[in-house]
Amino acid sequence: MLELVDIEKTFVLGSVEIEVLRKINLEVRQGDLLSIMGPSGSGKSTLMNILGLLDLPTTGKYLLKQRDVSSMNDDELSLFRNQQIGFIFQSFNLMPQLTALENVGVPLAYRGIAPNEARQRARALLEKVGLGERADHMPSRLSGGQKQRVAIARALVGAPGVILADEPTGALDSATAQEVMELLIQLNENDHITIVIITHDSRVASQCARQTYISDGVLRETTPVEA
Repeated sequence: MLELVDIEKTFVLGSVEIEVLRKINLEVRQGDLLSIMGPSGSGKSTLMNILGLLDLPTTGKYLLKQRDVSSMNDDELSLFRNQQIGFIFQSFNLMPQLTALENVGVPLAYRGIAPNEARQRARALLEKVGLGERADHMPSRLSGGQKQRVAIARALVGAPGVILADEPTGALDSATAQEVMELLIQLNENDHITIVIITHDSRVASQCARQTYISDGVLRETTPVEA
């Protein structure tokens, strides 16, 4: 599904080189629920940008669906990102002028899907995440947990290969955060959706079947060994 091989990322500030990622090796299999946990400044945001095709590594190889993304130009990266990756953000990133239904359908509009089909698919996803009755509500009329459910539906609507969730519970109270995590776990277990969660919260990370930890740009697997 997804493989990183000796990924490094270096930023140049004036005459200074800052090594943010160091020899990252990671394989994400179809159906994985994986957490990448780390403190601020650990490199996890940079790693997510590379996983999400928003940035390219300085060195190393990134294979997504057996394609080497380093060989793609900007247009190809944009198209592949739209087709293969669904994003969930801490701040929801919903368009305030659009209804919940319209927000979910946005990725399909970029694919040129006919409006009627896009609405049907968006409505089905809202039903799936328990928000069918809120389809015509604007984001301002939704709670934080409801907004994140809309964002999850939007991430799923294009049937991507992998969902990247960046601090998906970070803006929510603890009870609502747990509801969102339970929804993600349910989607993973029942529909075998591949999900990578980037987080600083050990309570979130510990609920994932696979767990990794990043510190000072170095990633290591930390999944507990079953007795």
